Amino acid sequence: MAATAQKTAILYRMVTPKHLCPWGLRARHLLESRGFAIDDRLLRSREETDAFKAEQGVRTTPQVFIEGARIGGYEDLRRHFGLKLRDPQALSYTPIWVVFGTAALLGMAVSQAMFGTPFTIRAAEWFVSIGMVLLAMLKLRDVDGFATMFLSYDLLAQRWVPYGYVYPFAELLAGLLMAAGVLPWLSIPVALVIGVIGAISVFKAVYVDGRQLKCACVGGDSNVPLGFVSLTENLVMIAMALWLLAGWAPGA
Repeated sequence: MAATAQKTAILYRMVTPKHLCPWGLRARHLLESRGFAIDDRLLRSREETDAFKAEQGVRTTPQVFIEGARIGGYEDLRRHFGLKLRDPQALSYTPIWVVFGTAALLGMAVSQAMFGTPFTIRAAEWFVSIGMVLLAMLKLRDVDGFATMFLSYDLLAQRWVPYGYVYPFAELLAGLLMAAGVLPWLSIPVALVIGVIGAISVFKAVYVDGRQLKCACVGGDSNVPLGFVSLTENLVMIAMALWLLAGWAPGA
């Protein structure tokens, strides 16, 4: 039986001393994963790249050719293979699950280091407090962007705009104090105030007014939908504050 001829593709991608095109590398990897032998043609300068684009009548590189037909760039290649494309505008809970998952694992890791087991009540407390710190960190990447998105649904921020700038610092402070187990007289009221206001605001916006909004919980560039997860985040913060309050006696 005659051997089956290997599939071949020509790939033009930009590789200069100052720029290595990441999409070219991704296109090459995708072709290799599909069993293609690649004629990898490197465009070594901006002038060479511009000349190639002018000759082919295209605006971007990389460019892939299969069996003499131009397929296009990396996303075009994914379409050619019937693969799903990422929609940058699509709503997703992934950022929230990543934060909560990381906080849970870190809480268990600290518990293991302190008590020799990851399954302790303290691990659960660290999960919540570390989660608050991580969420605050994401908001603080762009406080102005967060505050702007926050204004679309938070009731206190709509009445007092600076609250949108205060919130991430308050969340960070409460989370750090709770993680350290110090100054409960400060961390508990801060968590209760921002948690209660947040829960009421989310509930009204989503379940009373029926609005479809994005949540600012992971920052102002978030595609996380405002809804059950956002409400749960605030309820967990409230529960943590009440839990600490139940175990704390002023002056003890």
